[in-house]
Amino acid sequence: MDNSKIAADLRMVISKIYKKLSKEMQSSNNLSLTEIITLSHLYNQQTHTPSELAVLLKVKTQSMSEVLVRLQKLHLIQKNPAEDDKRKTAITLTSNGRQLVEQTRQERDEWLINAIKQQLDEDEKKLLAKAVLLIEKIAEQQK
Repeated sequence: MDNSKIAADLRMVISKIYKKLSKEMQSSNNLSLTEIITLSHLYNQQTHTPSELAVLLKVKTQSMSEVLVRLQKLHLIQKNPAEDDKRKTAITLTSNGRQLVEQTRQERDEWLINAIKQQLDEDEKKLLAKAVLLIEKIAEQQK
């Protein structure tokens, strides 16, 4: 098997699915990808400092500050002193932010469910379930 061909095909398919899923996020208020990922991290982990978020998203602290300012203006996040160190800022989702993440996830899930239902037969669904595990294994690969 040609690993280069498999890698190129996989990259193209993942890119295509990513673009389609991005279009399905109608409730995202024209947020950037970095803003959406920031909200998603906060949804999953509850609280982060700005520097933690910058590391997670692999952006500069200044860039993350700009993202957080915009998200706060949109009432999607709130900033509070961190419980363990009052000198630090803890970033959490507001109820609006939590609702937005849940809504965009629902929109993307609905598109995927419909695509799977319309395009795949039962055997293909089983194969896709196995492929998801393999793709996850690849996604966990460290450099």
